[in-house]
Amino acid sequence: MSDLLVIVPSRGRPHNIADLYNAWQATTTGGTALLVAADEDDPTLGDYRQVCASRGIELVVGPRLRMCPTLNKVAVERAPHHFAIGFLGDDHRPRTRGWDVRYVEALRELGTGFVYGNDLLAGERLPTQVAVTSDIVMALGWMVPDGILHLWADNVWLDLGRAIGRIRYLPRVVVEHQHYLNGKAVEDDRYREVNDAAAAEADRLAYAAWLEHRMAGDVDKLKALLG
Repeated sequence: MSDLLVIVPSRGRPHNIADLYNAWQATTTGGTALLVAADEDDPTLGDYRQVCASRGIELVVGPRLRMCPTLNKVAVERAPHHFAIGFLGDDHRPRTRGWDVRYVEALRELGTGFVYGNDLLAGERLPTQVAVTSDIVMALGWMVPDGILHLWADNVWLDLGRAIGRIRYLPRVVVEHQHYLNGKAVEDDRYREVNDAAAAEADRLAYAAWLEHRMAGDVDKLKALLG
């Protein structure tokens, strides 16, 4: 098994996976494993199967849960088999050769913790892509708290990493976020769904509830890992 497994939940964007794979092949040097998680009701599922099969990408298909719950399901299942679990959106592109090795090296130095690179959009402000040591996933039972479907996951990773003093930002390691907000992607149905006012507010409220009621207990669980 590889040290790092990177999970990419995706829907309706098999072309993004093909493009991501090109960037992956050009920059990934550490034997890091790539896994795409798709929905069984996705009208483009056949294209996902073709893209992944032709490139040797592991594809996991399951019921539609939305991005964060899908990430949680796969991460919890796979965490015992890898040193670390990573997340990329299907609109992220690694640009720095050896980015994955740098992530693993940083996590090895931390022992337990979080690492993220420069996405050329949020930068240090938010880990829109991340790698997390698997002991964190196993201790919490998730990568994102229940109730959050898409937005605010990066805030959770930042909050937890800072609370335990185990988060590292690598400014020279570029994992570009090709988002429509920075003009690097077209606003499609997925972006519209996520950024719909009601959906965005529901995620904000779920994050606020975690912050107020559950974060302290989760921080205690992670501090226990640190001894």
